[in-house]
Amino acid sequence: MARKREHIIRFPWERRASFWRLGWTRSRPALATVGMIVLLLLLGSRERTKSGIRTTRATLLLVRDALNAYRADHQMQCPATLAQLREQDYMQTEPIDAWGRPLLLTCPGRRNPASYDLVSLGPEGDTRGIARIE
Repeated sequence: MARKREHIIRFPWERRASFWRLGWTRSRPALATVGMIVLLLLLGSRERTKSGIRTTRATLLLVRDALNAYRADHQMQCPATLAQLREQDYMQTEPIDAWGRPLLLTCPGRRNPASYDLVSLGPEGDTRGIARIE
């Protein structure tokens, strides 16, 4: 004997709710929220990078002033390392960039052989990268 199949009729509010069954009207606010979170994360990352660049440029200016004072006192000779500037009280801060990497001093400089080059590797940390800060 064949079993008779029963049909269950449900009202719309009795169905199980899931994200995919919500429909476009109800899922739009959830998708908008996710989109806003992604946008805020991207903008926050970009702002952190820009803030790091500004901080590094300010550090480069402080180190440049300390280097110029050191060179004026030592017959235009560069120090062996940037740590020597701090040891001899030419500056009070560590010569590091915003990403925790030390600044690079090249003396004599490649661009100006009579002077020096002071460089930060930037947010990427690549010596040949385009994000270097000079």
